[in-house]
Amino acid sequence: MKTVEQLNIKIFADGADKEGMLDMYAKPFIKGLTTNPTLMNKAGIRNYKSFALEILSEIKDKPISFEVFSDDFIDMERQAEVIASWGDNVYVKLPVTNTKRQTCYALVEKLASQKVKLNITAIMTLAQVRDVVAALSPDVPSYVSVFAGRIADTARDPVPLMAAAVDLLKASPAAELIWASPRELLNIFQADAIGCQVITVTNDILKKLSLVGYDLDDYSLDTVKMFYSDARAAGFRL
Repeated sequence: MKTVEQLNIKIFADGADKEGMLDMYAKPFIKGLTTNPTLMNKAGIRNYKSFALEILSEIKDKPISFEVFSDDFIDMERQAEVIASWGDNVYVKLPVTNTKRQTCYALVEKLASQKVKLNITAIMTLAQVRDVVAALSPDVPSYVSVFAGRIADTARDPVPLMAAAVDLLKASPAAELIWASPRELLNIFQADAIGCQVITVTNDILKKLSLVGYDLDDYSLDTVKMFYSDARAAGFRL
């Protein structure tokens, strides 16, 4: 088994808690960061721009993605231009469709032609990957974010799809594939094995990195001790 240091894949921290984001940013193995409106809402963020600029005042040398939140493509374009103006390390997240299932490909092509760095998100099919790649500029850095974890939630194995996506991205040399929404630490190693360039990982999964390669006999004993300790703490009697 590889160690974390031996992995080729880049680990991006996914979250919207300022303290947690800055903590992850300080770790050398974290190569970038992402967030989204759902995470920001859960974290209690109410002023989108203020929060983003506060984060960017401290994170200036690693890529970070902020997402548009309009459902109208004209306004989405305006929001994308605003977000892109916040820094050279900023990537603009665009959903692959709006809520009406209208695709974003024309907007991707337009923004990419203007050298806007993009992160196309919520992708779940190879057809979507293919069409996004066709719309991207081969010379402008971008991310193609496939939600492998959500694909797995439907009882489909995401690994073959992600491996095929790696091949599709070869048509756009400046684009990198993101394995998004991982469900367990193993996903980092699966993504690395197929040549995926980036994986976004939440803090709850990142906290498990210390378990990589941990002796399973010791882990078994730790689990038994946990059960015993919790039973005593609960004061169980028979």
